[in-house]
Amino acid sequence: MSDDAQDQGPGWRPALSGWWADLQIAIAFLTRLPIRPGDRSGMAALAGAARCFPAVGFGVGLLGGLAYALAIALDLPPLLAAIVAVAATVAVTGALHEDGLADTVDGFGGGGDRDRKLKIMRDSHIGTYGVITLVLALGARVVALASFEDHADAIAALILCQAASRALIVAVMQRAPLARSDGLAASAGRPTQATMLWALGLGGLIALVFAGFDGAMAVVAGAAIAWAIALLAQRQIGGVTGDVLGAVQQGSEIAMLLTLVALD
Repeated sequence: MSDDAQDQGPGWRPALSGWWADLQIAIAFLTRLPIRPGDRSGMAALAGAARCFPAVGFGVGLLGGLAYALAIALDLPPLLAAIVAVAATVAVTGALHEDGLADTVDGFGGGGDRDRKLKIMRDSHIGTYGVITLVLALGARVVALASFEDHADAIAALILCQAASRALIVAVMQRAPLARSDGLAASAGRPTQATMLWALGLGGLIALVFAGFDGAMAVVAGAAIAWAIALLAQRQIGGVTGDVLGAVQQGSEIAMLLTLVALD
């Protein structure tokens, strides 16, 4: 055996190293955690690292679940515990997807032609439509979590929805056209079909493990909303942007939470 073959080691090592590198990139992009990826840290590497988006969502949901459990242990009522949990997820992600949702709604609601809407979406200021949408979205997530009769079900739902909604981001990235040639979505590139399938498989597995058939139904509902948002974006601005992907995550997360509450 040559020295080069010995250096490569077992076949699973390069694969495991690739997953670890992709996970670091995904964490660095989707959260505010102080993670510094290696050489493959540019936006060009994000499309391949998207297969790890559900894993990052799992971690975000787990953090929110721990915050919820701690609040319940301190004898806070479920509504306050839900507020604490949602606040924890927003803090760890830096409100990345919430910002995208607000910008998307401001752009679509602002009127005018395609260029006007894209200009509004790039404006860092939040408008009336964005504020109202954020209030309703945060309220829906909080009330939904507080509606579960069993605290363990609430925590499971939080983890499931955070993970699966980020898998749906990858599906939209792979399937939907881009609204413009620059910006976050364009810089990230289009994931391969294999990357999309890895993400959907991981997100679906987490849903099944945490909620079984109910989890599968929730993912179906989330997928319907995700694709509806993508189709609306195509009509409004000709495709998706980074902001629209944030709206996809938020919309699908809320749809899944509401579905799980209805099935509880």
